[in-house]
Amino acid sequence: MDLTLLYRGPLASCDYDCPYCPFAKRRDSTEQLRADRAALERFTGWVSDRTDDRLAVLFTPWGEGLVRSWYRRALVDLSRLPQVRRVAIQTNLSCRTDWLADADRDTLALWCTYHPGQTPYDRFLGTCRDLAARGIRFSVGIVGFPEHLEHARRLRAELPAHVYLWVNAAEGRTYTHAEAAEWTELDPLFSYSRHPHRSAGLPCRTGESVVSVDGDGTVRRCHFVPDELGNLYDGTYRQALRPRACPLAVCDCHIGYVHLESLPLYDVFAGGVLERIPARRAGR
Repeated sequence: MDLTLLYRGPLASCDYDCPYCPFAKRRDSTEQLRADRAALERFTGWVSDRTDDRLAVLFTPWGEGLVRSWYRRALVDLSRLPQVRRVAIQTNLSCRTDWLADADRDTLALWCTYHPGQTPYDRFLGTCRDLAARGIRFSVGIVGFPEHLEHARRLRAELPAHVYLWVNAAEGRTYTHAEAAEWTELDPLFSYSRHPHRSAGLPCRTGESVVSVDGDGTVRRCHFVPDELGNLYDGTYRQALRPRACPLAVCDCHIGYVHLESLPLYDVFAGGVLERIPARRAGR
């Protein structure tokens, strides 16, 4: 089986508090952190045992995972498994980077977001340059608010040339053609984020070759469709995997619409779908 897993455990705490973030923020108690760690270790143990499958894993935590040692360890350990073709995580890049020395650089990748006002620009840029020097695959992005435009321009000018800078359209925001043109100068693929994509009745890879997994092992087709397909740990999900159309009217998040078969994004991001690196930048 060739399967992509989008894992999101119970972790919800973050060291940032971005006012535009759609994810709920809270301070996880010691007990909650212990439960998240146990859930993640169970998941990585399952992946380790799937020696007959070909797997890719994207961690999409509600909070910031890489400030927690168990996420760093999971990325390193999974990157070294022969059955894992890619392991990646969405991160604000506030963590240290020395742990990456133990990872397989051909397998691990980072999907990084810069949040102006939450961290000094020079610190973020310096970490990006450190990743590049280490040979780590990564993309960098920013939310497309008007007040972020100059930050994004500065990033594009100062990031290594091979690093893709993506721009997420701000949730609920309508862009004029002039505004969209400014963002498209920085991210030629901004048009895919600018408008929600009609998805009702259209074929999607989720539920067939891509699934979402929560901390209890409940499998759904994606993060945005609540219907359950089964459980990862008792194997009941496997019989539910099949081609299926999207039941939602629209899909407006990259981790969802990238899997729509009606869009060409598997070709656009060939070799870098999980870490959001276009094919022309997928190589180091």
